[in-house]
Amino acid sequence: MKIMVAVKQVVALDEDFEFRADGRDVDPDFFIRDLNEWDDFSLEEAVKIKEAAANGATAATAPSAAAPAAEVVAVSIGPEEADDVLRKALAKGADRAVRVWDEAIEGSDPIAIARILAAVAKRESPDLLFAGVQSSDQSFASTGIATAAFLDWPHAAVVAKLDYAPGTARAVLRRELEGGLLHEVDIQCPAVLTIQLGINTPRYASLRSIKQAAAKPIELLSPADLGLTSSDLGEAGSASRVRRMSVPDKGRAQLIEGDVAAQADQLAALIREFKGESV
Repeated sequence: MKIMVAVKQVVALDEDFEFRADGRDVDPDFFIRDLNEWDDFSLEEAVKIKEAAANGATAATAPSAAAPAAEVVAVSIGPEEADDVLRKALAKGADRAVRVWDEAIEGSDPIAIARILAAVAKRESPDLLFAGVQSSDQSFASTGIATAAFLDWPHAAVVAKLDYAPGTARAVLRRELEGGLLHEVDIQCPAVLTIQLGINTPRYASLRSIKQAAAKPIELLSPADLGLTSSDLGEAGSASRVRRMSVPDKGRAQLIEGDVAAQADQLAALIREFKGESV
């Protein structure tokens, strides 16, 4: 059996940064890159299932010598810099790493990215596809579910617990809903699951595994390898595009002092000033 895990290299910013000349994004020189936090939990969940298969058991079943071998494939869509997060995934237990890139992918929104992930899934034929609930840099929370739509697979979002016996046709999961509610679902495989923070405790990669990961190959695919055309990618294949980015105006606060009557007078004056009325 096989689990495909979508991993993203996200960016954080220093306190001081500058925008690109076109104003549509931050200048890459100010990026701090790392593995998306949600994807770290997705990867850990996949590796746990793989290890359970290797041990002949899952957390929910008794040991069985008939448990099938499992493979974890980490997939990232991005330029060469994304190899860093794929190496981290390999060091944490992924068996293979695949990166998809072409300059035509630049400017793709979550829908276009989902189209690419779906094409990779059709090539890999996994039993499960994991994605993080969202990314820490853009927080669209739509890529995983859009991927399921392109594949026409069952899907579940915000998965906080998963019971899956490798090789079986169904999985039982628990989702987090609003208001503290939990939703238990029995889902048919293959399926797409978006994984929530806290479902497990991601492991640290050992120095030995980091060295071994550095020597492993990363398979590079182009959109053409996946049967995609330029109309499927970038702004042409996207349902949205960034027009402009800016830093929001800073608010201001004023402490109103005095007794209740004085505070009321000051507040009324501020409201009239805000409305443009004469004080």
